[in-house]
Amino acid sequence: MATFLTTLSQISYLFLLIGAGFAVMKLCRLPENATNILSKLVTTLFMPALILTNFMENFTVARLSSAWPYALAGVIVVALSIAFAKLVSIFSARDPYHKDIHTYCLAFSNFGFMGTAVVSTLMPELFMSYLILCTPMWIVNYSWAVPALLMPSDKKRGFSFKNLLNPLFIAMILGIIIGMTRLPIPSFLDVSIDALSKCMSPSTMLLTGMCVAKIDIKRVLKIKSIYALSAIRLLLIPSIFLIVLLIHKFDYGVSLCVLSVLSMPLGLNSVVIPEAHGQDTSEASGMAIVSHLASALTIPLMFTIFELII
Repeated sequence: MATFLTTLSQISYLFLLIGAGFAVMKLCRLPENATNILSKLVTTLFMPALILTNFMENFTVARLSSAWPYALAGVIVVALSIAFAKLVSIFSARDPYHKDIHTYCLAFSNFGFMGTAVVSTLMPELFMSYLILCTPMWIVNYSWAVPALLMPSDKKRGFSFKNLLNPLFIAMILGIIIGMTRLPIPSFLDVSIDALSKCMSPSTMLLTGMCVAKIDIKRVLKIKSIYALSAIRLLLIPSIFLIVLLIHKFDYGVSLCVLSVLSMPLGLNSVVIPEAHGQDTSEASGMAIVSHLASALTIPLMFTIFELII
């Protein structure tokens, strides 16, 4: 109970920011493109700065030799998640478009925006390890999942390394190079990058609230399937992992990072990207709302059960 209340108390800060973003979008008459502007700031400045900072500081030869279990765990998680999501989507949707949406939502949680904010806030000592574990997921997400599952049928693409040429991946590569070589950088640049990195968590939570505020909540909450899929994402998937931990104990840090990925709500890419291409995002929007609200309780619950098991 103490673990649950402690985690709930800490994560409440993040959900307070989500509420602030929702209120600002609803009450302050921000322009419709406000979320697009903030999203671009997050993905091109704040999150790359956070990734760059952590890789520069922690991605050393010594750290790399002990980090391979996290990378391996990331590969296993993304492979099993996609297989599970494809299986469930066969029964959860009839038309190809919604099958792809369901596959994406169940295979890829909000491990980027929400996950990095939660881990960096609750478990800063594991944040670097979390980034390493998420690396295979980022690669598969941006090189295959987004273009293959979320684009309109006339724009769908298969796997492509060109899709990796984005600020997040480039920041990671630069961080790896600087970290491995211990290349010194000017102090003013180091301070600037660190300042930008500290904007990531509050900005992503504000962005989440602003995106939810643009959704017709009354209409989308009438879609029954969103509750089943949200329950699968928030309860069933992490519970399966916790059952595995009962049978076989893994490294504490690896297990906690995996649980952090699996416990996050559904990602916002399933709303933002189809919406940008004029697709129907009603169901995806509903899943985003329900899963993010419910995760305020399910994340502390899963972490509490994890501590009892470990």
